[in-house]
Amino acid sequence: MNIFSQFAKSLYSPADIAVTRFQGIGKTILFVFLLTLLSILPVIFYMFATISGAIDSAKQAVIEDLPSFSIEEGVLKSDIKAPVTLKRDDFTIIFDPTGTVEEKDMTNMEATFGMLEHGIVLAAGGQTNTVPYSLFSDGKLSKEDVQSLLETAESSLPVLLGFLFIIIYVFSAGMKFIEVSLLALFGLFLKNLAGRKLQYRHLWRMSAYSTTLPTVFFTLMAFLKTSVPYGFAINWFVASMMLLLAIKEIPPMQKNEEI
Repeated sequence: MNIFSQFAKSLYSPADIAVTRFQGIGKTILFVFLLTLLSILPVIFYMFATISGAIDSAKQAVIEDLPSFSIEEGVLKSDIKAPVTLKRDDFTIIFDPTGTVEEKDMTNMEATFGMLEHGIVLAAGGQTNTVPYSLFSDGKLSKEDVQSLLETAESSLPVLLGFLFIIIYVFSAGMKFIEVSLLALFGLFLKNLAGRKLQYRHLWRMSAYSTTLPTVFFTLMAFLKTSVPYGFAINWFVASMMLLLAIKEIPPMQKNEEI
């Protein structure tokens, strides 16, 4: 059975999940990487679309709408006394050298580019990413220098997005492997509960496939930008139940029988 058939069947068939305990570890690891890629697609899609549009909108705003400013020793400075909020196309631009707006205030915002007191904050897909000004220069940057940096960023966007994709994918893959490993540890309790004789290596393989259903569900919800209450608990409950059902599909071991 190829990996895509296993993906489809692991959505609904505990019996097929149970069979995966005998497959090679390399194929299971490949499947975990596939699930990771699927799970980050909404974040990648919305974040990349927002970054691309935000850089263009920010460049135009710096040229046409924002007051004169400078960045000195990693701090945004301007003569204005209150934050400025601009709307350009589908993006919101916040310019705040006063410290009134903080990163946490932008957490639930969509498609928002913020030039705050100590760094640039981009809100997209329900997440925020901050880049401190000190990353660009420890000295002084004028409005024209920032405009030039934005133009450079726009021309280098494919490379920047590719680098960002790698970072997100590697981090997410690490978290997915941890999730599968912890679920397999819980599987040691479940297999005793079900009266089955299994080793951790078998449970690890089965756990990888047991996470398919919750992963697909939360990926769809992310694409729809729909928040799921108690998402963490639901994810673990569904994965655990799929693993338990898969364990129960394995015939009880007879006395003196080996795995």
